[in-house]
Amino acid sequence: MPSKPSKPSGPGRPKDLEKRAAILEAAKNLFPQRGFDGVSMDAIAAEAGVSKLTVYSHFKDKDALFSEAVKCRCESQLPHELFEVKPGHGPIRDALGAIARAFYALCTSAEAVELYRTMSARAMTDPKLSQLFYEAGPKRTLGEFETFLRQANAAGTLEVPDPVRAAQHFFAMLKGELHSRLVVGCCDCVPEAEACAHIDSVVDLFLRAHAPR
Repeated sequence: MPSKPSKPSGPGRPKDLEKRAAILEAAKNLFPQRGFDGVSMDAIAAEAGVSKLTVYSHFKDKDALFSEAVKCRCESQLPHELFEVKPGHGPIRDALGAIARAFYALCTSAEAVELYRTMSARAMTDPKLSQLFYEAGPKRTLGEFETFLRQANAAGTLEVPDPVRAAQHFFAMLKGELHSRLVVGCCDCVPEAEACAHIDSVVDLFLRAHAPR
C-alpha cells in the first residue's frame, strides 16, 4: 500500500522566525550607523536579505521596528536572568557588579552612544521617537532593576526603602561623567582600568547606602 504523502509543515515557523531575526539584526546595525531618518524600510530589507513586504509583515512601520530593535539590544546585553536574586549564589555585591558591568558596557558602546546622540538631536522635533526609545530601553532596564531590589529587600540582602529612586540613582551614577564625555565627543573610549575603577566605586557607594543594618 503506498504511503501517505507527508503533510507540509505548519505556518510560521522556523523560516519566519529566522527572517524576523535577520530583520532585527539589520535594524540594530543600521539605526545607530545612519540615524533614524537615514534608514528606510528598503535598506532594512536589503541588509536582512528579505523583501520589503516581509519586513512589513513582521513590523507595521519603522517606529515599531526601531522600538523592537532597541528592546532586543538591551535584552541581549542585560538579559532578564541578570536581574534575578538567587539566594546562595554568592554575595549581593557580585550580582550588583554583574549588572553594573553589563549596563556600563551597553551604554558606552558605539551603537548606544550614537543612539543617544540621535535622540538628543531629535528631542524637540520628534518627542514620540524619544518616548519609544525610552520605553524600549531605559525604562525596561529600570523596571528590571527595581524588581531586583525588591527581591533583595525580601531576601534581606539589601535594605532599599525606595527601589524606584534607588534604581535611578544606580544607573545615573554608572553613566556619570564618563558617559557624558563619550556622548559629546570629548573622547572615543574610556580606558579599561578607569572604567573598572568607576564601576567598583559606584557599587561600593550603593552598598554603603543600602547594606542591611
